[in-house]
Amino acid sequence: MQKDFDGWNGKKKKIHTEESARRYHERDIWFCSLGVNVGFEQDGTGLNFDRPVVVVKGFNANTCFAVALTGRKREGTYYKYLGVIEEREASAVLSQVRIIDTKRLIRKIGVLDRKSFEELKKALIKTLF
Repeated sequence: MQKDFDGWNGKKKKIHTEESARRYHERDIWFCSLGVNVGFEQDGTGLNFDRPVVVVKGFNANTCFAVALTGRKREGTYYKYLGVIEEREASAVLSQVRIIDTKRLIRKIGVLDRKSFEELKKALIKTLF
């Protein structure tokens, strides 16, 4: 599959020069410009090279820890099904977590309910540790 690294590089430069970070909270679900990445790392799609993420932990105004979502019902060792988000099935990809600069956050699309968020955190702990 051909990847548009050059297109992403242009978009990334614009994101980097933005003045301020986005205001976010833990449990927030955002479309996030994850970009075009190497190999099997989770890519974004479309003009913004974005995909939904759940903010798992906030560190400061500029960085947070997030997990990428997929638009399908997936279950298994590296997935946690979260239900329907924005009229689509959604599963967290537990192997695709990362620290992101909040400038990458494009548009808030919801908030994960507390019960699902606690289950997601437990699944992440089990997967990562």
